[in-house]
Amino acid sequence: MHQLESKSKADDAKPSQALILITGATGYVGGRLLDVLEQGGRRVRCAARHPENLRARVLDATEVVEADVLDLDSLRAAMEGVETAFYLIHSMGSSSDFEEKDRQGAENFGAAARDAGVRRIIYLGGLGDSSDDLSSHLRSRHEVGDVLRESQVQVIEFRASVIIGSGSLSFEMIRALVERLPLMITPKWVSALAQPIAIGDVLTYLQSALDLQIEGNQIFEIGGPDKVSYRDLMKEYGDQRGLHRLMIGVPILTPRLSSLWLGLVTPLYARVGRKLIESIQFSTIIKDDSALRIFPIRPLGYRQAIGAAMRNEDRDFARTSWSDALSSGGEAKSWGGVRFGNRLVDSRTAEVSVGQEAAFRPIRRIGGAEGWYYGTFLWKLRGFIDLLVGGVGVRRGRRHPDKIVVGDAIDFWRVEAYEPNRRLLLAAEMKLPGRAWLEFEVTSEGQGSMIRQTAMFDPVGIGGLLYWYGIYPLHQAVFAGMLRKVARAAESHTDV
Repeated sequence: MHQLESKSKADDAKPSQALILITGATGYVGGRLLDVLEQGGRRVRCAARHPENLRARVLDATEVVEADVLDLDSLRAAMEGVETAFYLIHSMGSSSDFEEKDRQGAENFGAAARDAGVRRIIYLGGLGDSSDDLSSHLRSRHEVGDVLRESQVQVIEFRASVIIGSGSLSFEMIRALVERLPLMITPKWVSALAQPIAIGDVLTYLQSALDLQIEGNQIFEIGGPDKVSYRDLMKEYGDQRGLHRLMIGVPILTPRLSSLWLGLVTPLYARVGRKLIESIQFSTIIKDDSALRIFPIRPLGYRQAIGAAMRNEDRDFARTSWSDALSSGGEAKSWGGVRFGNRLVDSRTAEVSVGQEAAFRPIRRIGGAEGWYYGTFLWKLRGFIDLLVGGVGVRRGRRHPDKIVVGDAIDFWRVEAYEPNRRLLLAAEMKLPGRAWLEFEVTSEGQGSMIRQTAMFDPVGIGGLLYWYGIYPLHQAVFAGMLRKVARAAESHTDV
């Protein structure tokens, strides 16, 4: 490792227009880094094996090219004119030869970068003491850094501990375990210490490395200020979600058995779960604090990181267009009971022969005296039950029969987002074992329009899951009937 300059600094001027290459832009970290760089006005090129999966998600100014790190020729083309290249890929989900693939990919990437005159490679690896008997996954991550440095291109490597953020592998495992298991039999690996770092802090480090003035290669160990275990992380997540969980430690669960168990109760499939557990059973503690000395970044503590992940999930979820996600999947236009992160989603569509304004009119008038178009008795019964348990019921009605503004109450819903003739998002205020939303979207479709209705539920614990699946058949009938009546009202220009 080369010696750091006594003082390094980032360029305070306007962001450079030099071209930046991102690999792994369809992944968790790479996708978020892409957003950050685009918002900062950087020139970005993304290399992806399947560029068609990425083009719809980038700004017009961002280039998307087809390239595979296992195909040297494709990398040479992708590297043309690049000043800085991010290496944010690894083969965790691959079969037993993943170490060889990681090694070959790094060799190709380094060679292509060197031949193209790339100034710097920025690589995100995993934290772990090389003197320990590391897992094959962590050992491979370290080896990738070594291989990249052999290319003679300057390499800035970040070694991160557990990354906390909605959608990250570790966080989703924690979330699923705590949400679904009131009683957990925990193996030894939940007691290994780590220094979790928020995804926002990881992105700040990666972005700051673009303009860092430093000579030679450098490895930075990054993590938050707290040394905690997965047990601590699960307890904190439960506390912030209002869930009390009992954890009983046992010494007998091997990584293989643990991975099979995780495959049953979490989104992880067994192969990825085993590699993750093999890695997290080793302590990932920072031994070199040079990152704190060189970068003006003070990472969040683990409590704040978990809180930020939960808040940002709401923001990201609100920005997500279920219409885009569903249409990209093929011909199917309705999904039922599908889980996204912690949310359960039921979505369906109806095509009408009228324009957007006419299609949206019955949606604009929903609730209050107009009612909910279908199952009126059931809606009133739900409101009465809500009153009995201390909720608001349906007695509030609505402020105006035909006009909506964000913040309006509509029976036991609250308007969370409203775009005239396009979108209405309602957040439930009835008593529930979780949080719920009901969304209507109208888009142009040829000579007519498409109406999409989506019900979303964020369950709290087992009670929330039992509630969703227990009334799911009823929801199917009520929401399907509601959409039919809304479409019929739009077609006939009537309100009943």
